Amino acid sequence: MSRKKIANAVRIWYFKLVDNIRNFCIIAHIDHGKSTLADRMLEITGTIEKRRMRAQYLDQMELERERGITIKMAPVRMLYKPKNLNSKTKTSSGFKDKNSIFTLNLIDTPGHSDFSYEVSRALQAVEGAVLLVDVTQGIQAQTLANFYNAKKAGLKIIGAVNKVDLDLAGAEEVGKSVANLLGCNFDEILKVSGKTGEGVEDLLLRIVEEVPSPEKKTGELQSLIFDSVYDDHKGDIAFVRLFQGEVKSGDEIVMAATSGFARVKEVGTFVPEFKPTSFLKAGDIGYIATGIKDPEKIRIGDTIFLKPRAGEKKPVALPGYREPKPVVFVSFYPAEGDNYDELKAALLRLKLTDSALSFEPERSEVLGRGFKCGFLGRLHFEIISERLKREFNISVISSFPTVAYKVKVGGVIKIVENPKDFPESYDEVWQPMVNLEIITPTRFLSGVVALGRMFHFSDFTAESFGEGLIVKIKMPLADLIRDFDDKLKSITEGFASFNYEIFGEEKGEVDKLEILVVGEPITGLSRVVARDEVDFEGREMVLKLKKLLPRQQFAQSLQARVRGKIIAREDIPALHKDVTGYLYGGDRTRKMKLWKKQQRGKQRLKETGKVEISPEIFKELLKK
Repeated sequence: MSRKKIANAVRIWYFKLVDNIRNFCIIAHIDHGKSTLADRMLEITGTIEKRRMRAQYLDQMELERERGITIKMAPVRMLYKPKNLNSKTKTSSGFKDKNSIFTLNLIDTPGHSDFSYEVSRALQAVEGAVLLVDVTQGIQAQTLANFYNAKKAGLKIIGAVNKVDLDLAGAEEVGKSVANLLGCNFDEILKVSGKTGEGVEDLLLRIVEEVPSPEKKTGELQSLIFDSVYDDHKGDIAFVRLFQGEVKSGDEIVMAATSGFARVKEVGTFVPEFKPTSFLKAGDIGYIATGIKDPEKIRIGDTIFLKPRAGEKKPVALPGYREPKPVVFVSFYPAEGDNYDELKAALLRLKLTDSALSFEPERSEVLGRGFKCGFLGRLHFEIISERLKREFNISVISSFPTVAYKVKVGGVIKIVENPKDFPESYDEVWQPMVNLEIITPTRFLSGVVALGRMFHFSDFTAESFGEGLIVKIKMPLADLIRDFDDKLKSITEGFASFNYEIFGEEKGEVDKLEILVVGEPITGLSRVVARDEVDFEGREMVLKLKKLLPRQQFAQSLQARVRGKIIAREDIPALHKDVTGYLYGGDRTRKMKLWKKQQRGKQRLKETGKVEISPEIFKELLKK
């Protein structure tokens, strides 16, 4: 056989493999059953043996299983032979033989809006998406957000109603609303149960039939990094989607953005554990163990090429992702002062798996060296804090969450991310704003409206959506990251959900609130607060501090200051010592001399005494 015929035969075999690949993700609102549905798919395809199966199998972190939420996207490769496929069944890549075996690359995604960046990366690595809706809750805020993002990415979207074992009667009504959203017929919406497995086989067949196979490309390697982890032995491991070419162990590769060079130590797929293979081809989702020990050499969204030969041009990089912009800033200080280097190493490792995390060194007069960290939201900050403790055994003291303000002073505009740098007086200030969409039952509308006074709503509109309402508002991001979620859930009995998008900045009325102890401002307790709330927040803080600070040999004044004016004050009296207790009888003048001497000593202490606030007190003060 000639070389040309051999090459053509290989090409046909190669394209046939690509024809049977289906790359898809599951998208849904939080707690709508994505991970449970993925469990049933793993069972039906035989990817995981029943004896090894456990709930939320793809949620590898203990923290994910405890909270019952997905935090990190999780890829897995499944081999599937449909039961109902025959030679007359037409798929997106043509008619298929009944013995065809398909490679299904699934990416399970998070549902919380703080982790929408994880979802956006998954959408760029696949051709299809299963939009899952809980039959007991219906379409929620994040359902809409994920749908619009998947539509924008040009994916084939398959609608499914989950948890039909709980409310089969309600499945029809919810199914109709999903059909209206997708613009399809009601009978195209699948009814499934992630718990019992009902309808999951039909869903897998629909994926095989309707999700397009990857585009066939045979040029030089183009591989998109959509996630990464670090391994002590294999170095940085890039999670990749190959759009063109192939890669194998021993290949020399280059990163487009960082120009990092590596010799591939291993390639493989996810089952969901790492499983080495001989090569990865165009259309595959898998991993590349680079051996690189520097976490900063691997960037999410970068493109991996084969190292060009002498004289060859560097291939064109893939579009990648929009760089995540942190919107919530919190300072982390090690609870143990000598753990600074360990904290830095831990943050570098976490950034490798979470590209939305940013950090830079910072120093506090009270807490020492630490890092100012940027996050995508309050839950994101809480998760990182917990991961530091669990995965690296590092406890941290965190400051109040804050946002970045644009402040104009004397005609000069500057960005202020740390409250201690916020000026006491200014010409104008702009604060980041969010567009908020709340889906709520109609009976809770008055309660949602009432929240507007507390969280500074503006541009309030409400429109019918099924049996409920979609409430659209604008509000400051700083108010959103306080305890808006808790208040909303409380006032709507847990029925409301929301999604938000940062859209820009607007002028605001805020002030820097400082807390003074014995006349000295404590920078770690400074906050930027809405002007109509500074009086309340100032009183609350000094009262809380009065309960926590121990008494000293001198009186301690606790004050809240705004724009140079004291707005709240509490005093901790000095400890009393009976300096005349050893005297008995005699002239009273001796006692008077001792009392006056004691008063002079307390006055000197008051002038020179300094109050040390322990890290334990800081932890209590910074609690929500």
